[in-house]
Amino acid sequence: MRRKLNAALLLDKPVGITSNAALQTVKRLYGAQKAGHAGTLDPLASGLLLILFGEATKFAGPLLDSAKEYLARVKLGETTTTGDAEGDMIERREVRLRDSEIEAALSRFRGPIRQVPPMYSALKHQGRPLYSLAREGRSVERQPREVLIHELELLGHTADELDLRIRCSKGTYVRTLAEDIGAALGVGGHLAALRRTAVGPLDIRGATPLAELEGLSDTAREAKLLPLEALLQGLPRAELDTSLESRFRSGQPVRYPRGVTGLCGVFGAGGSLIGLGQLGEDGQLRPIRLTEAGPGSVQPAE
Repeated sequence: MRRKLNAALLLDKPVGITSNAALQTVKRLYGAQKAGHAGTLDPLASGLLLILFGEATKFAGPLLDSAKEYLARVKLGETTTTGDAEGDMIERREVRLRDSEIEAALSRFRGPIRQVPPMYSALKHQGRPLYSLAREGRSVERQPREVLIHELELLGHTADELDLRIRCSKGTYVRTLAEDIGAALGVGGHLAALRRTAVGPLDIRGATPLAELEGLSDTAREAKLLPLEALLQGLPRAELDTSLESRFRSGQPVRYPRGVTGLCGVFGAGGSLIGLGQLGEDGQLRPIRLTEAGPGSVQPAE
């Protein structure tokens, strides 16, 4: 019997399975009625996958909008059809690069940059995902998009591989970044390995590998769950008294005197999580997402 669960889990997804397959395994382990994830990882990629149960799924949007951090390995001198190690080889080139050339190329990709989304992506063209067209051997024109590379650090390199730490905005295709770096170096390249290490303030160090999760007792597995408010780390906190909470929960904006504006976590007088609000310049706190859960702690079976 499925149970109603309102919580989150930081999962360390292994290489070789889809994000949905990992989600379904976790959903079965917890016997949850409703679950989703925030931010797909390709089968090639490992690392932090946020599993959201019940009311936690309402916070997927802000999590998807937050910055992500990755460890990436770029294979230089080889271009592939998909931009990563799963594609067929298109071209090989000899790689002879000086450290100064590598750093000069990387410097071009820090800050705001423009990317052309890859054909092997879930973006749609006339109702069809681009990857389905790519599998038919078709290519369509894609408009460049601006993304922000907050940090791009060279952790080390060999003659033909770069190990990078990347912190980037939503919408960034790391595969495309790897290809573009290879092109800037004049030798081509593709993404050989990828590991996501952070989503906003949530870090891989708090994540549980899927194999470990499967081997835990029910009690130990429950202890891995996070309360809903853990998903709002880093956001300003707005606290409402009982009368304001009632109006806010009914969908009405309320006046909230505070010096900051923007998205914030909204809590009731007893510390219960009400949801997300947008605090405007006019001092009005407007509902964005409202929970039905009441207390913000992990809520297992009813």
